[in-house]
Amino acid sequence: MSGTFDPSTTSAKIVIAGAFGVGKTTMITKLTDREPLRTEEILTEAGVGVDDLSGVESKQTTTVALDFGRLDLPSGPKLYLFGTPGQDRFWPMWDSIALGALGAIVIVDPDRLGQCFAILDFFEDRGIPFVVAVNEFEGATRREPDQIAAALDLDPDIPVLHFDARSKPDTKEVLVTVLSRAIDHRTTPAPTR
Repeated sequence: MSGTFDPSTTSAKIVIAGAFGVGKTTMITKLTDREPLRTEEILTEAGVGVDDLSGVESKQTTTVALDFGRLDLPSGPKLYLFGTPGQDRFWPMWDSIALGALGAIVIVDPDRLGQCFAILDFFEDRGIPFVVAVNEFEGATRREPDQIAAALDLDPDIPVLHFDARSKPDTKEVLVTVLSRAIDHRTTPAPTR
């Protein structure tokens, strides 16, 4: 169930989700006003055969609980940013992380789109408005937003943005887009399917 938004709100929760190694921790680190809480650990032999490292074979660390950051908006409210762990084995924590969220950012790797479907379903099933942010990895296949939307079978009103998780201006643009979508979602009756 998604949270409510009221202009006088003093805080709001945004979830940043995605598959393993798509840039969630990097995005939260760029957006926050202070050092974020990270629960990253070194990948060990215990994860061999359990974690799918396809496309991120050189990754050395993983988020094992969540990432957390805070951003104080100039207008007064505080945004609390919660990053989900990416591996399937940590998915039981997602319900707790997403509880009360105003909106979500689903980060995707254009070369690993198949890993996104369950994540998109997670937010759709809970009625949490989200945007899709395509992290522009070096050497990744360049796909236009309409191609990504078609490949992911997204509703036409779901924004698809290209961004670089290492860029503060890019991450802010994605954040503004999800906030706008969440506010619109709160003021517009939901369509029936």
